[in-house]
Amino acid sequence: MAVEQNDQDSPDAPDAADAADAPGGRAGAGSPASGGISIGVMTGGAAAAGDRASAEDRSRRAGTPPPPPPPYAGVGAGTPASVPGGIGIGVMTGGAAAAGADATAVDASARLLDAPPELVAAVRTLRQHLGLLDRSAEIAELDARLTEIDEGMAETGQVRRDRLQWLRDRLTLGATTAAGLASAAAVVDTIVQLTG
Repeated sequence: MAVEQNDQDSPDAPDAADAADAPGGRAGAGSPASGGISIGVMTGGAAAAGDRASAEDRSRRAGTPPPPPPPYAGVGAGTPASVPGGIGIGVMTGGAAAAGADATAVDASARLLDAPPELVAAVRTLRQHLGLLDRSAEIAELDARLTEIDEGMAETGQVRRDRLQWLRDRLTLGATTAAGLASAAAVVDTIVQLTG
């Protein structure tokens, strides 16, 4: 397996070598027909290649995410060419990639963001406004998720990025009646400012 990495790898995130050594995971080491992976820049996530390859990223990253790494500028630039049966990735900042006959890739990482006061206030206002709406299954689910987010911010001062993404999608793409509330729009605007 061929993997190129820079020195910005997250200490919490398993790299390709970790994925290869993890229990139940193999990166095709010693198998000439298994192929390999070529990655230009890797700052998190997991990668594996091989007949029974498996890659998982279960890291927890806290704080404001760093700016994205520069584009891959290795030999020939562009996306690195994958070896036969492998994967070529120019820049990888998280997630999981696997190649092989029974390849499996799992991204179970949790990125924690610092929760600004504006988000805390917007979430609490929306929760109050939900109490004025008819209690449908959608409203109950939304209220439960908002409660998780609110309690998490109160306890740790942080919020999981995937929860914010779910909330933003539900309030912008969902058919819930809460999407029409001004407080819902304020939550979405704050999430967009925080996550980009």
